[in-house]
Amino acid sequence: MSGRWRWLGALAMAASASAFPPAHAAGTATAAKVEIRNFAFSPKVLNVRAGTRVAWTNLDEEPHTVTSAGGQFQSSAALDTGDGYAVTFSKPGTYTYYCAIHPMMVGTVVVK
Repeated sequence: MSGRWRWLGALAMAASASAFPPAHAAGTATAAKVEIRNFAFSPKVLNVRAGTRVAWTNLDEEPHTVTSAGGQFQSSAALDTGDGYAVTFSKPGTYTYYCAIHPMMVGTVVVK
């Protein structure tokens, strides 16, 4: 391998290591993901511990929202394809949400 390619390979490895620290690294919060796909939230019910950051990603071709049913957390704006939204849930409880554009889409985050 030439010196140029070795240098580029080392640079790429360093960049990927710093961009994606291990989940157990000190100071990192617990994270969970919800996909918005086929006009549904998946998983429909998500159980997490207090302090977890939940991230939604819209994988549909249509816009969707993450709207708190009881105003328990700040709702998202419309999410286009590939857009995401995240909320950190610091207190135990049951948080129901829905898509304001398609109200039949409902999900729940249960924080323990």
